[in-house]
Amino acid sequence: MNDVYILWTVFTIFVGISLAIDLGVFSKLRKKDAHKEVPPFKTALRWTIVWISLAGIFSGIIYFDMGEQKFAEFITGYALEKSLSVDNMFVFLLIFTSLNIPHKFQHRVLSMGILGAIAMRVPLILVGAHLLEEFHWMIYLFGGFLIFTALRMLVQRKEKKIEVEKNIAVRALRKIMPVELNMQEPKFFVIKEGIKYATPLLVALVIIEFTDLLFALDSIPAILAITTDPFIVITSNIFAILGLRSLYFLLAGVMEKFYYLKPGLIAILMFIGIKMLVSEFVKIPTLVSLSIVMGILGLALLFSFIRAKKHPE
Repeated sequence: MNDVYILWTVFTIFVGISLAIDLGVFSKLRKKDAHKEVPPFKTALRWTIVWISLAGIFSGIIYFDMGEQKFAEFITGYALEKSLSVDNMFVFLLIFTSLNIPHKFQHRVLSMGILGAIAMRVPLILVGAHLLEEFHWMIYLFGGFLIFTALRMLVQRKEKKIEVEKNIAVRALRKIMPVELNMQEPKFFVIKEGIKYATPLLVALVIIEFTDLLFALDSIPAILAITTDPFIVITSNIFAILGLRSLYFLLAGVMEKFYYLKPGLIAILMFIGIKMLVSEFVKIPTLVSLSIVMGILGLALLFSFIRAKKHPE
């Protein structure tokens, strides 16, 4: 086959069909289980496995069509984006908690948020890849930025409840339309006395999209340190994003148990940043990068599991 256009077609079919089924399933759940407080755990687990399996199948197609190097780049990019995305789920949880949005309505916000994130990231990836191709010195800028991000996370205090009224995204939204923060029904807009108001669901969506934009500024340079091939970066990034909603509902009740996830992500960002800064002098193979990223993430999860076992409170 050896034709990137055919691979783009396969990727589009993979994502299109799976996303249509996924959204359809959750739409039915919304009607069927509207009385329940959370989407079924088994459904979240099933779709988490489906999305990871699809990424695995697609990586196999890349291996047979583009070779071992591109396969390794895809897997590394996917693992990197997936691990960094888990930290973003803590922010999602804070947003929903701050706005008092019930679990049974959260999937509506996340569905729109994921679609928006895809639309936003593709141009960012293309611009970032182009900059690295045209201006090689940008790799040092990206590397320094990742190290700065890691240091900022290191000194950052534990995240608290989001102050909705002070949030920059909410202030921007208020300039467009009035906001009604009392949760009454699962709609993005309500009309009162002929005036359209933004509901907590729309407020949450705006904050999530703004947060994802900031998050993308960290994660995209990290993946570009692995490869500047737009096809690999975009497909690995989107596959990682598409499974976030089901993974969020799967982990929502145990997120506080990931004690050492943040230190692990800091270590990963530091490694990737240093890799970019020394790239001119030291070439770190993609498989070595994958091993280090997976090793750090594995240790963070292992130590978190051990601590959770010792301190089950």
